[in-house]
Amino acid sequence: MYKRILAIIAVSSFSALAIAEKSPIELEYPAPFLSGTPVPIVLPNLESADTPPPVVLAPDGVENLAYGKEVTSSDDFPIIGELELLTDGDKESEEGYFVELAQGLQWAQIDLEEEATIYGIGLWHFHSQKRAYVDVVIQVSNDESFSGGVVTLYNNDHDNSAGFGVGKDMAYIETNKGKLISGKEAKARYVRLYSDGNTSNEMNHYVEVEVFGSY
Repeated sequence: MYKRILAIIAVSSFSALAIAEKSPIELEYPAPFLSGTPVPIVLPNLESADTPPPVVLAPDGVENLAYGKEVTSSDDFPIIGELELLTDGDKESEEGYFVELAQGLQWAQIDLEEEATIYGIGLWHFHSQKRAYVDVVIQVSNDESFSGGVVTLYNNDHDNSAGFGVGKDMAYIETNKGKLISGKEAKARYVRLYSDGNTSNEMNHYVEVEVFGSY
């Protein structure tokens, strides 16, 4: 009995230490900038604008592994911008800082170059106008084609129109603060982000994607 109590204390102490060694991921925000006339946002799964950001924990010292990494897409010829803008470190939303992909369900994919433990993902779509992006799905895998070993980290597709199942996550209004998403400590090399237009138009936009993890 005494040994069992000691074992429980040891496990509890180890768990507490593991938690203590992690800190919340804090995103760095660009300056807010709004332009144009906002379009009414009507979605059945839209979260309140005053919803606090989630607390996503990661070990001290984790880095943005996506910075400078190669980006590919289902749209080989973006309408505006270049795919490299997704991982260049610039989060401003004016022209010259974002990439526009064609209408319909499109994806952008980041190659982390080797398998990593992913703790969190920071995502910025176009945020110079209040809008919400539709069918946002974020998946990770070690398979470049995403034909196997896929883990879904986020899905706000409320009606399965994207074909990945009904999502339980809420759609949200874009701001300069982006969106922090838990990486669930998934182990993967590739990060793929889907969307199918937004509440202002049918196009898909990305400003920046950060992937906080460790190799």
